[in-house]
Amino acid sequence: MQKRALGQSGLDIVPLVLGGHVFGWTVDEATTGQILDRFVGEGFNCIDTADIYGRFWMGVAGLSESIIGRWLKRTGKRSSVVLATKVGGLMVPPDGKGLSKAHILFSIEGSLQRLQTDHIDLYQSHVDDPDVPQEETLGAYDLLVKQGKVRAIGASNTGTERLASALQTSARCKFPRYQTLQPKYNLIERASFEGATETLCRENRLGVIPYSPLACGFLTGKYRSEADLSKSKRNPDVKNFLNERGFRILAALDEVAARYQANPAQVALAWLIAQPTVTAPITSATSLAQLDNLIAATRLQLDAAALARLSEASA
Repeated sequence: MQKRALGQSGLDIVPLVLGGHVFGWTVDEATTGQILDRFVGEGFNCIDTADIYGRFWMGVAGLSESIIGRWLKRTGKRSSVVLATKVGGLMVPPDGKGLSKAHILFSIEGSLQRLQTDHIDLYQSHVDDPDVPQEETLGAYDLLVKQGKVRAIGASNTGTERLASALQTSARCKFPRYQTLQPKYNLIERASFEGATETLCRENRLGVIPYSPLACGFLTGKYRSEADLSKSKRNPDVKNFLNERGFRILAALDEVAARYQANPAQVALAWLIAQPTVTAPITSATSLAQLDNLIAATRLQLDAAALARLSEASA
């Protein structure tokens, strides 16, 4: 399967990233191991997690990293995986968060220990921290790269102006620069990425690894009315899509899916993978059947007419 360059980091990934936020939450550790086995066994190589995954729902900060770390140790697959995690989210209330040098240098040791590795391939700022000078944050990353603990850095949930400023700061100070952006981007949530942010990523050759590519499950087509909201733990988000535009997008997904003998989720992912600035969407699976369904999307080559139909319906 053809890999894509992850920005200018020197890392190459297959265009589907497995998200680890569900590990230990909606999927237990045994099933997580099966999913990771299948994912890597099928030739996919990028796993994304964060130090805070597990804290919000399960009350155990670092839970996802720990589960992945135990799988890596058990299978010996570390060299087969591009391992991405994040720092900056709230680990220990009320102050255990942010992108200060002290917090980053402290947090990486915890992530390395939980993941049972000596380096992180892609270390990402989970949320922007306007209270810390970008020189301090990027200087901390510079130290970690020089120590060999981090290969490349990326940003998540960072606005256009702040991302541009960070890139300028890295150039001025000769620090490592963000090689990737992790925005929320999908067929129904396009406005916050398309335009200035997308242009910035294209002009600076950043890898784009969007999260929530199926809009909390809405783009799978299983939510057609408010009566369907009980199917998800995240129904407050899905409810916002039950409107004229949302139904227009579902109709287009159904139409294209029927033409390709696929399903709406596969079509929605295939549309995202085909966008010129997207490196790979990040998506999660809670079962092997669900994972196989997602993997099939990477083999779905939509033609120009199908891509245009979806883009027009979601404009």
